[in-house]
Amino acid sequence: MYVCIECEHRTRKWFGRCPECGTWDGLAERSDPTPRRRTGVAGTGVTVRPYPEIELSDQPRTSTGIGELDRVLGGGLVQGAVVLLGGEPGIGKSTLLLQAASAGADNGRKVLYVSGEESLTQLRARGDRLGVRSSNLLVAAETAVDGILEVADAARPTLLVVDSIQAVRCSGLDSVPGSVSQVREAASRFVTWAKSSATPVLLVGHVTKDGALAGPRVLEHVVDTVIQFEGDRHHDHRLLRAKKNRFGPTDELGVFAMTETGLVEVTDPSRLLLAERSEGAPGSAVLAAVQGTRPLLVEIQALAGEPVQGSPRRTVLGVDSNRVALILAVLQRLIGLELANRDVFVNVTGGLSIQEPAADLAVALAVVSSAMQKALPPRLVLAGEIGLTGEIRAVSRMEPRLRETRRLGFERAITPVSGLPTSPVEGLQLSPARDLDEAIRCCFARS
Repeated sequence: MYVCIECEHRTRKWFGRCPECGTWDGLAERSDPTPRRRTGVAGTGVTVRPYPEIELSDQPRTSTGIGELDRVLGGGLVQGAVVLLGGEPGIGKSTLLLQAASAGADNGRKVLYVSGEESLTQLRARGDRLGVRSSNLLVAAETAVDGILEVADAARPTLLVVDSIQAVRCSGLDSVPGSVSQVREAASRFVTWAKSSATPVLLVGHVTKDGALAGPRVLEHVVDTVIQFEGDRHHDHRLLRAKKNRFGPTDELGVFAMTETGLVEVTDPSRLLLAERSEGAPGSAVLAAVQGTRPLLVEIQALAGEPVQGSPRRTVLGVDSNRVALILAVLQRLIGLELANRDVFVNVTGGLSIQEPAADLAVALAVVSSAMQKALPPRLVLAGEIGLTGEIRAVSRMEPRLRETRRLGFERAITPVSGLPTSPVEGLQLSPARDLDEAIRCCFARS
């Protein structure tokens, strides 16, 4: 029989393309891939309880020693939780987890760090650069899941780190490490061990060229938390996001700076992201965004080129391209701004990705500013969603957005009319606008 290396679809005939998932050249010949079936199911002894009689208990959390990582995890590690950390090669996944393991060991906890991709000598060289010193940090170079769990049972650590899930293998499976069956079985084994021992487990995961986690989709389902490490290797800052979290919010953001001695927490990311902004430049606007519980000021840049022949280009980085197309249509139809034959480029500086609709107003006014070659007023911040009729709709959590605006020294904000805080923010002038035309007049009335 032939088995697909991606989805494990089974067929007795070879195909160039898997009939199930569409992977090209993914069918590999196997001798007997069909699992044995049980003929009967024994009683499980499941206890059924009325819902009101279920006792509630707080989930105790343990700090990793890194505040930004704790923020993304929802306050720290939960006993028996399995966390999967994904990211591009060289982005700093192993560095982050080795620093977290070292911080836990420095606090007197026993931590076991297992590397399946590096030797102990390589691990020591990187640890010396990061300042790892504690003898409570136990390290091992092992790829067999049985061996890892045997060492973990003997050491009884308070935290287990495995780098990486694609490098380990389970005995009894003839497939290579990193294959669908190996990753699925290894993840299941680690989850079972974590729940039975009440020990948190941190797993490193590889990503594909599309940025998705490598391996079967079930990998993201069996773990409790999936966090993504993002950033450009040509820049110093790194972003940590939660994509799934059973014990906390899924839209939190942690910010780090990569230095020669490892990752350093950035406690004031707004100031960092706006440090290189040039005031008075056409096409630049400041957005008051919210990422999880953290308000964040970011710069949105737009460039409307000269009229061109043929099809104009639309390049969008950091915001939803569909919403940008909507905004351009509204600007052309309702405001009369001619953009149909112009190239339009929109970018969120710093490599951030802002998906909330509150960015609409900043994108629109940045495009208008670039097209008119007139800079927006200085010390101005924007936040608001734009509808198809040009109205500016309310956005959530406006009060923390405005307080972060004032903290960084901005003096004026254009906001929706509804959804404003009941108490004014001292030193901040609010200019509520009902529609996009009114917001443009507020910006360029004196021009």
